[in-house]
Parts: sequence; C-alpha cells; structure tokens
Amino acid sequence: MTSQTITAAASGTWKLGDLEVNRIGFGAMRLTQNGAAFAAGAAPSDRGRAIGVLRRAVELGVNHIDTAAFYFSPLRSANELINQALAPYRDDLVITTKVGPGRGPSGEWLPHATPEQLRGQVEENLRQLGRDHLDVVNLRIVGTDSIAERFGALADLRTAGLIRHLGISNVRPEHLAEARAIAPVVCVQNQYGLGAQLEQEAFLRTCGEQGVAFVPFYAIAGAGRTEGAGGSEPAQLLAVARAHGVSPAQVRLAWTLHRGPHVLAIPGTGNPDHLTANVAAGALNLSAEDLAVLDALHSGGA
Repeated sequence: MTSQTITAAASGTWKLGDLEVNRIGFGAMRLTQNGAAFAAGAAPSDRGRAIGVLRRAVELGVNHIDTAAFYFSPLRSANELINQALAPYRDDLVITTKVGPGRGPSGEWLPHATPEQLRGQVEENLRQLGRDHLDVVNLRIVGTDSIAERFGALADLRTAGLIRHLGISNVRPEHLAEARAIAPVVCVQNQYGLGAQLEQEAFLRTCGEQGVAFVPFYAIAGAGRTEGAGGSEPAQLLAVARAHGVSPAQVRLAWTLHRGPHVLAIPGTGNPDHLTANVAAGALNLSAEDLAVLDALHSGGA
C-alpha cells in the first residue's frame, strides 16, 4: 500500500448533522508535548512540527479534527496550535471539541464543570480557536449520573448559535437516550478498539441504528490510553499486518472502520510519518478471512 498517495477520502464519509466528514480524522491530544499526554514534566512538542502536522493532515484530506481546551502543556495549547496552523479555516473543515473536564493553569485536573460553568468552557474554546461558533461540542462525563442539566445547558447554547451540533463522550446507552430527548445528538465518543470494551458492541450498533456517529478514542493505544500503543502485538494481528504490508496500528484502525459506516476514527500523533500511515489505513480493505481472525481476537480481549 503506497501511503504517500492515499488521502482521507479513501475512508469514505459520514455526516455529523449537516457536516460531511471523511471517516479518518485527526485527534489533537498528542500535539502539545512529547511522550504520554498530560504527563507531568514531559518535554513540550516542537511548535513548528506540530503546526506542520496539522497542515499536512488537511492536505491529506482530513476534515474532522478533534480537540479540547484542556489539551495543553506548559508551553503548548492544542486549540491555539490549530488556530495558528489552519485559520482562516476552510469551509469544509469540522472542528469537534469537548467540554466538561477542566484543568488549572499548572495542569491539575479540576472538578467537572457545572451546567452554569459550561458556557465559560464553550467561550474558552471559541476564543482559543478564533471562531464565532463551534461545529460540534461533546459533553464529556465521568460516572453514571444524569446528564440532563448539563446537556440541557449546551442545548441552550446551541439554540443561541454558539454551537452547531452536540455530542456526548465517555457515556452509557442511557445517557444517549437522555440526551436525545433534549436535543439532537450527532456523535458518541467512547473508548473502543480491537480487543477492548466488549460491552460497547451493542452500543456501537445502537448508534448506527439511530444515525449517530460512533467515534472511538484510543483505537490504536488500547489499554495504553494516554501513553499510546506499546508492548508486543498478538501474533494474529501481526500476521494480518504482514500479509498487507502495513503496520499493526494501521490494521487496528482499519478494523475499527470496518465495524460500521457510522464509525469514525480520530487517531492522534505529532509525527508526520505516523500521520501519513494513519490516513492510509482508511484505504486498507480487510478480507472476510482477515476480519474473522481479528473478530476472534477481539472477542478474546486482545
């Protein structure tokens, strides 16, 4: 597979409300520092390289970028890097952000925002990105409590024109039902990938049935989460990768996209070579035999 010539258009498209995006997008979490995201003492990323990766992503057809105001390190902010690299923004570029969590100036995590505080978080994203509205805002939560008040506050901001579309993140099926009773939901962003979260399978299918995008995070990293992928890969996965002449990470991304036309991918990297490979994974056609092997691996918790 000649990844140099492959663009994100090869992954197909999906609509977030009225906004059409290529199914391979880009996650901005890893742009701000080297090593694990949010790790204390990690070296800041090279600013020029980070800006170059963002511009190259758009050149490769990526038109869905996932970010958050809490993606920052002592010297870098993902939102401000996006602003510097890509403003004035192309009309077809969709920027999705998250609200709910907060971090203090020194990086410490704060209690999640109350309904009253969410407007301030939305305005912070607007300011950093240099936008007069946000394309998609995900309410990210922790726990099983009702999201009605918080999601309702965002629905009010949508009505006011500050937000175009709404999504939810790190949620359960009952949260989706609760949110959809308040306002339209265009996406669910949950942790998902090969060999993890088997309980997410039914939820993924439910989203598809309801026309809601399912957007996995940590699709490559898996259990590595913010630290990224690491350790040895299962022999079955390596065999599929060798057969196609690609990396295990590309197989993981391709398998994720094969889970349904409504499944999007937002792999993040600060490495331009990894970016090119991630985008190329959208063109990887896994055979029925490949999928059978990988599905069995997934069921076994690879």
